[in-house]
Amino acid sequence: MQTVDFVQMKDGTAQDYQFLHVLENDYIRALPERLLLALERLGDSIQGYKVSRLHHSLQSASLAEADGADIETIVATLVHDLGDELAPDNHSQLAAAIVRPYVRAEVTWIIEMHGLFQMKYYAHFYGRDPHGHLAYKDHPWYASCWRFCERYDQAAFDPATPTQPLSHFEPMLREVFSRKPFDPAILKQPAKA
Repeated sequence: MQTVDFVQMKDGTAQDYQFLHVLENDYIRALPERLLLALERLGDSIQGYKVSRLHHSLQSASLAEADGADIETIVATLVHDLGDELAPDNHSQLAAAIVRPYVRAEVTWIIEMHGLFQMKYYAHFYGRDPHGHLAYKDHPWYASCWRFCERYDQAAFDPATPTQPLSHFEPMLREVFSRKPFDPAILKQPAKA
């Protein structure tokens, strides 16, 4: 079988869906390769900074690792700006959707909210509200998001800061994105210190 026989999903047979299931599992297993390629493309992304978006991502992850962050935080930090290319106005939500099946809920929330929180640093220059993050001041992961923004994201635009190459983070990325998606044992982990 090269393709399914149906042209409407409701007409698919068990054989069609078994065939697709095998192909989909192969595709899912190749997710780390696609993420690595997407990260490499960040090298030609948004211009104007002293470092490329790829370098920013690598530097952010390097800062997280040097700070003693766990593997989930390091990998999520590495991919936190992958949404810039396809969803520039909600890049953090796209990045959160990418990591959500593979990391604890706290890490997903940090990545999802970092776009709003980081507006504290610059929104006033655009005539926008820099205090949107205050709506979440009572959230249990509010301080964790600030830590991410202050230590790993906003501080990662310096070409002189020691930064690990993508090859350094590749094994970590492969480990996290090779996990069973939506594993309750991972998603419900308590917050890390």
